[in-house]
Amino acid sequence: MAFWSSTSVFTSKVPRKILFMFTLSLSVTYLFYSLMSCYNSLQFPLQENYVYQGRLVTEETTFVTLREKLYSTSPQGYLDEELIEVSAAEKTVAISTVKDNVETEQRTLDWVRNQAAPTKTAAVYQSPALEREHQEFSTTDNELRVNCTSDYGVKKLPQAIIIGVKKGGTRALLEALRVHPDIRAVGNEPHFFDRNYEKGLDWYRDLMPSTLEGQITMEKTPSYFVTSHAPKRIHTMARDIKLIIVVRNPVTRAISDYTQTLSKKPEIPTFEVLAFKNRTLGLIDASWSALRIGIYALHLETWMQYFPLAQMHFVSGERLIVDPAGEMGKVQDFLGLKRIVTDKHFYFNKTKGFPCLKKPEDSSTPRCLGKSKGRTHPKIDPDVIRRLHKFFKPFNMMFYQMTGQNFEWELEEGSDSRGSQN
Repeated sequence: MAFWSSTSVFTSKVPRKILFMFTLSLSVTYLFYSLMSCYNSLQFPLQENYVYQGRLVTEETTFVTLREKLYSTSPQGYLDEELIEVSAAEKTVAISTVKDNVETEQRTLDWVRNQAAPTKTAAVYQSPALEREHQEFSTTDNELRVNCTSDYGVKKLPQAIIIGVKKGGTRALLEALRVHPDIRAVGNEPHFFDRNYEKGLDWYRDLMPSTLEGQITMEKTPSYFVTSHAPKRIHTMARDIKLIIVVRNPVTRAISDYTQTLSKKPEIPTFEVLAFKNRTLGLIDASWSALRIGIYALHLETWMQYFPLAQMHFVSGERLIVDPAGEMGKVQDFLGLKRIVTDKHFYFNKTKGFPCLKKPEDSSTPRCLGKSKGRTHPKIDPDVIRRLHKFFKPFNMMFYQMTGQNFEWELEEGSDSRGSQN
C-alpha cells in the first residue's frame, strides 16, 4: 500500500510529457540494440564474401580477364565479358567503403549475389542505355577484337602489296616470301581495292594474318595493277606502302593467260582469232584483256600519279624462274629484310619447268605450286607471235624508260610459239 502511494506521489510530481519522453527513449534504445544485434549477425558472412571477392578482383585476375576479352573470337562473348568487367570495376569501389555506411554495404551484398549468377544473366540486366553507351565508346575495343587472334600477334593493314601482274609469277613470289619468318601474307587474293572496297578497311584488315612486332603484313592481288581506281584507294589507306610488280614478256604472258582460260572454257575461240580484230589487215585487238594487261607503261603511268618509283619494285618473271634466289634477294632488300630466303630454298622441277620450294634443314619433298601452274602452252602461229612482239615493242621501250630497267624481252622473239609453259 505504501508502494502504490509513493508511486502516485512520484507521478503527480513529474510532468506527463517528461514521463512520455523518457518511456519513448527507452523504447528507441531497446529497438536500436535489437537492430544492432541483427546487424552484427549479418556482418560476418558479408565480410567473408568481401574477402572472397577480394581474391577474385586482384590485379592478376584483372589482366587474365582482359587477356580473355582481347583474344575472344565471339562478339557476343566479348560483349558479355565487357559488361561484367565494367560492373566489377564499379562494385570494387563500393566494396572499399563497406564499413562507412550500411546502404553501400547492402549494394555490395547485391553485387556479390549478381556475381554468382551466370554470365548471360548479368548481360540481360544491362540497361539499353548502357548498351548504347558501350557501342558508342567501344571503337578501340572493337579494333582490338578485330586485330587480335587466339594465337598471337595483331592484325594490321598490309605494309606491302604484290599488285601485279596476272600470270607474271605472283604466286611463286608470294610463296617464296612466306618462307621468310618476318613476312606474314594472306594466301588467297582479297580483291579489296577492285571488288570489295565497299566492305571497308575493317573487313580488309580482318583478312590479314596476325603479325608480331617487326613482321610485315602482305597480300597479293594481281588485278590491282590494271584497275584504274586502285592506286588512289591504296594511297588513301597508306601513302608509304611498298608495291611489288612481277612483270613478264607481254606476249608470253598473254599466251599463258589464254591457256588458263582455255583450261576452264575449252569452247573459246583460238588465240589467233581473239588477238586480232582483222587479221588480214593486221589490226590487233588491244581491248582483249589478255593483251591489254601487257601494256605495262599505260598502267604504270596511273600508279606514278600517286606513288614514287622508290616505293615500287619490279620483279622479272623470267629471272624469277632461272634465278629465283637472285630475284628474292632483291625483293628482301626492297622490303628492308635480312636475306634469309636463298638458293638453299629452291629446287628446279624439270617437269613443271620452274623452281619448287624446299626446307634447307631437312630432306623432305620440295613443295611445288599446284596443277594450275606449269600448263603447256598451245602452239601459236609464228606470224601472230611476230606481230604481237612488234605491237608491244614501243610500249616495252617506254616501260623500260619509266622503270630504269631493261627486261630484254625483244631477245625472246620466236621462243613463244614453241609450246612453252606458264
